[in-house]
Amino acid sequence: MDADGWTPDYLPAGRRARHITPLPGGFANPVWLCELDDGQRVVVKASTDAAPGMFASEAAGLEVLAECGGLATPRVLALGPNSIVLEALDPRLPDTEAFWEEAGRAAARLHSTTAHDRFGWESDGWLGLLPQRNEWDDDGHRFFAEKRVLRYLGEPLVEAALDAADRAGIERICARLPELVPDTGACLTHGDMWRNNVIADGTGRPAFLDPAVSYVWAEVDVAHMLCSGGVPEAFFAAYAEVRPLHPEWRKHAGILNLRQLLAMLAAAVPIPTIVSSIRELIGAYA
Repeated sequence: MDADGWTPDYLPAGRRARHITPLPGGFANPVWLCELDDGQRVVVKASTDAAPGMFASEAAGLEVLAECGGLATPRVLALGPNSIVLEALDPRLPDTEAFWEEAGRAAARLHSTTAHDRFGWESDGWLGLLPQRNEWDDDGHRFFAEKRVLRYLGEPLVEAALDAADRAGIERICARLPELVPDTGACLTHGDMWRNNVIADGTGRPAFLDPAVSYVWAEVDVAHMLCSGGVPEAFFAAYAEVRPLHPEWRKHAGILNLRQLLAMLAAAVPIPTIVSSIRELIGAYA
């Protein structure tokens, strides 16, 4: 194994890499751009410490977003117990208003055409390195409270960072969700939709990476795009042209972002303001 963690075992049997380049991002698992022995360029995401089924879950999520949701995603070329090999797309983001408008329309079409009668997914998945609980539920507020927020309170790093008053405040927000956030019904969501998970395909169209799919409120994806930062207003304006947003969607986004803040805290994402942001939400909505 090389110093950067690469091993030829991450590629399918009989394939060899003649050049590998570590890619940025890859917080959950290392990622490489590989030029294979026949000149083909692929992206390999891999780890010898990967939990069983993690990469299979990612592959299934990419495929369902493409087949059912109409999103452009990288094609899955190979899948192993410790790796996933993907079509290499264009790492240079065309950071233009037209690009982000098309990304907004694509997300809105996903949410407009994939309604479901329950919240959840056919199996549990992953958000980064942590399990995503997806047991089916008929109640969207209960599902979001239990499977997207409260499930993180038992994570060791969350327990260490938040005190009893913080935990009680989060529980009060969850109890108030029916009055704070409208139940807009379940639809297929990407689940980890933020700026770094949007790149360009071979034609320059927006392509979406690293899903954590489930059927939940569409505003969960929109909230993540807004609160993670760096996404131009063109995205949200174009989204609303296809799928109108609730008049108070920006307020809801802050509340729904509690899930992402807790997930980042649990995963030791090095953002020093996470705990203060959680406490601001508690002060505003608990």
